Formats: sequence, C-alpha cells, structure tokens
Amino acid sequence: MERKYSVLIVDDEPNGFDVIEAHLYREGYDLHYAASGLEALSLMDSIEPDVILLDVMMPQMDGIEVCQHLKSEPHWKHIPVIIVTALNSKEDLARSLDAGADDFLTKPVSGIELRARVRSMLRIKQQYDALQATLHLREDLSKMIVHDLRNPLTTILLCGNLLLESELERKNIARLELIVSSGRQLNSMINDLLLLAKMEAGKMLLNRVEVDLNELATEALLRVTKIAALKNLHLKSQLARSSHPILGDANLLLRVFDNLLSNAIKFSPPNSTITVQVDSSKHSASSALDSIPPTQAIVRVIDEGIGISEELRERIFEKYEIGNSLAGVTQLGLGLAFCKMVVEAHKGRILVDANTPQGSIFTVLL
Repeated sequence: MERKYSVLIVDDEPNGFDVIEAHLYREGYDLHYAASGLEALSLMDSIEPDVILLDVMMPQMDGIEVCQHLKSEPHWKHIPVIIVTALNSKEDLARSLDAGADDFLTKPVSGIELRARVRSMLRIKQQYDALQATLHLREDLSKMIVHDLRNPLTTILLCGNLLLESELERKNIARLELIVSSGRQLNSMINDLLLLAKMEAGKMLLNRVEVDLNELATEALLRVTKIAALKNLHLKSQLARSSHPILGDANLLLRVFDNLLSNAIKFSPPNSTITVQVDSSKHSASSALDSIPPTQAIVRVIDEGIGISEELRERIFEKYEIGNSLAGVTQLGLGLAFCKMVVEAHKGRILVDANTPQGSIFTVLL
C-alpha cells in the first residue's frame, strides 16, 4: 500500500489553510493545521510531516523564527519547508533562505505552482528517506559482521595462548607473541565498534564504581609494553602522588587509555618517549584549559610523533577522521571517536594540543 504523505500548514489566518486545502485536497495528502509557530513546534513529533507550508507574518513567533528553530533541530532539519508569504521583496526571499527555507511561495497562492512545489519537496524528502534507510541497513549489516568476527578471533587468541604455554623455540615464541598481541589489538578494535554502536543507539549504560586512575594507567602501560618494545619506544609514567578514586566505568576508561597509547605508539618514531600523566588535583588555568571548569582528574598521553595540525585538532575526534596519514600505519578513524564518546558519557572532555618541539598531547578531563 502506497504511503500517504503528511503536510503541515502553519498560518494564523484560518482562510490561509482553507485556500491551501482547496488546492491540495485532490492530491491525497494528510493535511494538518497549526494556527501559530508555537503550536506547529508542539505538533512536530506527533504529526511527523513530510513537508511544511509556513506563513511568515504571524504574531509571537513569525515564520522566519519557526524555520530557524526547525532547521536547528537534528531530527527536524531534514523536513522541507516552503515559506508562504504576501511579502515579495528580494530581501524577504533572502531572509527566508538564510533561515533555512527550502522553497518560497507568494500570496495569492497559485494552485498549479503550489502543487508543483509540494511535489518537488516530496521528491527531495523521498530521496532523503531512501538514503537514510540504505545507511541504516549498511550500519546494521556492518554491526552483524563485526559481531560475527569475534568467534573466529576468540579461537585464534585461545590457540595462540595455548601454544605460548607449550615448548617452542625462542624465535617461534617471539613470532607467536606478536600474533597474539596483534589479535588482541584486533579484538580491541572490534569491541570499540560494538561499544560505539551501543552508545549511538543510547543503549550503553555506565557501570560506575570507584576507579583508581593510577592503577588503570599502570595496567594500560603493561598491556602495550611488548608492542612498544618492537619500535624501541620508551614508556614513562608520571602518576598522581596521592590517588583519589573517581566514579566511572573502569572497563571503558581503561579502553580510553588503551586507545590513546595505541595511537601514540603508531605515530611515534623509534627510540622516542611516550609519557602517561595522571593528575588528581584540580587544574590551574592554562592555554588549552582556560574555559574548562575544575575537574576531578586530568590524564595526559604525550608522544613525540608527527603531531596533528591545528586545523585537524577538532575533527580528529570524529568517526572515520584519520588526520595525518603515515605510510605503513593502518587507520580506521574510530579509536579517538570512541575515546570522545566515553569521556563525554562521563561528563568530561578530551582535547589535543601540540607537544613542543614535536608530537601531541592528548588531555582527558574527568
């Protein structure tokens, strides 16, 4: 059965609705009426319109303000808005388009023009809906594939650990340790993808307990010791003298340490140093932290790698943003996005700054 499209008409004059209804009644749309901008906004979630016909000259909140509000809301901004007004100056047209309107009609409304413009906007909405359905299907398939990868990877790790416990030649043990270490990294990436999916779906609940960040930092450093040794990297820790536990999800915060250290190792040149700092005292103002309120703790991961350009420092935490490319380094652009989501779920903030003279400083404020 073909879907019936919904059109919301916003006009403080009932006659305005009557005119548009007369022009559209044969089109088979579900027509809804709101007598003010505020009423229209209150009806949005219940009606879920496919197109909005919006009068400009209304009391309290005019059509321009309503349009700006609609286009500022992520779950409404994709709905096409046609501004309908008796004003016909170029300035009015510019104001409407600047507010985010998708099309423009002048009064008195022509039935032929109105029907054509509504059909045009519905085609745009259909294309958007089809694209969203495709994206959701792709995401669902990706999540299923990622989930299914865990079973063979678990077998690889289990067999690898069993072989490490058996009697092997030294050179074979070193190779096997590398295989197991790489398998653990892959397992960590798979877990990140699944956790990201849960967070985006709003189904990730934090298991808040008292967390000692000194202990997490120490554990995370131990987990990457062998990988760092392969590049002759020196790992250094500067932990808080008196550790004050914070409330947080220990597993997720440990994964933040893991991802930041893994990132630092990838981009650090041989024979350089990676430093993990934990400061549980309230910070004082500094160049990067001036606008941030006092925090329970600050964690920094400092490397001497290629660094991140200033223009990339905000985008680097977005999904699939890989920043600077480096030959021989595989990048998916998910590790830092995962860190950002976890830190923000803890009501914290993550940022990156330059390390003088070379490298990056990733700072986590909790």
